[in-house]
Amino acid sequence: MSAPDFSFETQAMLDGHITIAGVDEVGRGPLAGPVTAAAVILDPKHIPEGLNDSKKLTAKRRDTLSKEIFRVAEVCVAHASVEEIDEINILRAAHLAMERAVVGLGRHPCLALVDGNMIPKDLSCPGQPIIKGDGKSLSIAAASIVAKTTRDAIMWDLAQQFPGYGWETNAGYGSKSHMSALQKLGPTPHHRRSFKPVHNILYQAKNIND
Repeated sequence: MSAPDFSFETQAMLDGHITIAGVDEVGRGPLAGPVTAAAVILDPKHIPEGLNDSKKLTAKRRDTLSKEIFRVAEVCVAHASVEEIDEINILRAAHLAMERAVVGLGRHPCLALVDGNMIPKDLSCPGQPIIKGDGKSLSIAAASIVAKTTRDAIMWDLAQQFPGYGWETNAGYGSKSHMSALQKLGPTPHHRRSFKPVHNILYQAKNIND
């Protein structure tokens, strides 16, 4: 499998786009915690070595690269809360986090390379969707690494406040231990009530109490 490169960015520059941001999000699937997005404008002269889809890197490598990305690139991380996820649905919330990340950059990008097959509808600049972009574009790979390390850190912090769910290792995904804890301990304020496993447990509890 080939590693991501700078060809999408180079083509965009040839097309007249001066500032290009890579945009990605993490956290659509978990049962708990926010959805987190990052927007990254890489400096073509200072691209960290070894950028790749965050899922293909070890946690230690991601942390090292994330620090390097913050040092040499323009970065903004943004979130959509559990309340927003439950109110507007996870896809829209993921797009909202992406929109916020782009707006929060120090410079307004001419073009956003967005991981996936859709452009967020309120993106503040033109966008180009790239399916599996985190494995194709270095800018999107950088965004995927920053989003993942940031969200993992948030879930680690929440795990200290709400022990028992294993968020420090499962990042809020519905692992066996997380599902078991959800049944035993019930949902926390950080659980997504619109997600079926959480909704079902709340519904069971309501029926028992009624």
